[in-house]
Amino acid sequence: MKLRGSASALVVVEGTDLHHDLIGAALALQEIVTEAGLSTARAVGLDRFTDPMPATAEADVYVLYRSSTVFEPRQQKALADLVAAGKGLVVLHASNLFGFGEGGLDADRTAYELIGSRYLSHGDSGSEGRFDVRIRADHPVTRHLDDFAIDDEYYVLEYADDVQVLADRERPDGYPEPLVYVREHGAGRVCYSALGHDPRAWGSPGFRQLVRQAALWAAGLDDVDSVDSWSTRWPLGNGRTIGDRA
Repeated sequence: MKLRGSASALVVVEGTDLHHDLIGAALALQEIVTEAGLSTARAVGLDRFTDPMPATAEADVYVLYRSSTVFEPRQQKALADLVAAGKGLVVLHASNLFGFGEGGLDADRTAYELIGSRYLSHGDSGSEGRFDVRIRADHPVTRHLDDFAIDDEYYVLEYADDVQVLADRERPDGYPEPLVYVREHGAGRVCYSALGHDPRAWGSPGFRQLVRQAALWAAGLDDVDSVDSWSTRWPLGNGRTIGDRA
């Protein structure tokens, strides 16, 4: 078990700002993960995984926020190898845009098998709105969280059979659409969340707590279910903090 103070994270953004505010996401996610007690830096671009400099090589967990349909095969393999060797990976929102570029899904197969899902569409309810995030499993990533409402984009996913779904939303047709899941990749841990489109989501207490706990879990800090100083500082809303729920 690592000491919490010894662990670090790297927020990596990549793509264009046509549909997503990458700079805003990098700043918000760095703040959120730092709140969890992890020393957190931010960076741009995926080439850092192919020949890792110290900031990349020494990080315990990568928090990935992409807005691009291009993911070079060598970058995919480099990241997958790092996670298989024991790095943690938290993947957010549009980071699973696979199969939309030249070569289709085969070109993104390594990343798809690493992350365990891909974006298909927004569905039939428009691109965004307010919906309830329903917590479906007791896990270090979702522990202490109740169901919460969020303003965010609607995502419909294709996902692998081996993912453990932790939270979902109910689509208009009654189908439970997965929002958050975890899986293992070699010696590493992967958590994906479809949430996180813009500042409305980044400012949600539920989203922030989810990302904090995901980063800690992915970094190998299994004591995220303990109630200590960091967990009582950050409110969940309605006057409650994470420490209000055992």
